[in-house]
Amino acid sequence: MAVTVEPIARLIEEFARLPGVGPKTAQRLTFYLLRQPTEAAQRLADAIVHMKEKTMLCSICLNLTDTDPCSVCLDQRRDASMICVVEEPLDILAIERTREFRGKYHVLHGSISPMEGVGPDDLKIAELLRRLGSGEVQEVILATNPNVEGEATAAYLARLLHPLGVSVSRIARGLPAGGDLEYADDVTLASALTGRRPM
Repeated sequence: MAVTVEPIARLIEEFARLPGVGPKTAQRLTFYLLRQPTEAAQRLADAIVHMKEKTMLCSICLNLTDTDPCSVCLDQRRDASMICVVEEPLDILAIERTREFRGKYHVLHGSISPMEGVGPDDLKIAELLRRLGSGEVQEVILATNPNVEGEATAAYLARLLHPLGVSVSRIARGLPAGGDLEYADDVTLASALTGRRPM
């Protein structure tokens, strides 16, 4: 049965536009908000508007931030000779959770995907090259996703960066912690073997 109440139908439609939100989830979210006090709905609306008004791209690394430069770029304790290149701002959150990387970042805002009409000029590659012009950066770690687009982007960047005299590395891929070899797919197992390291 279609919702005929226009304001409800409109909100369901807007929620359904969000990634990972199907029609049923959009309906659940809408009816949840409908049951909440008006103040709760207003807080959500205010938070969305506040985020849109206050969030910008860092002028150095192009990560999302509310101050420019961002806190990572301003942090003098981080190793400025090392840049980790990622596809999206969410990738930085994943790497930061590990607490292993103490360098700086650069966000491409996508990956090369001819099928979707995304080429190198659509990414933040020129900005990366400008950053490398100072000579301070010694290593670039390519942390693009291990899919066709991510691999194509990493290969393109490696070809572009090698002549600049910086060390270029690619994050290793392989088996998840706690996984069994018998359940690994061929590509993952091959990557784990190729990316092996001495003990």
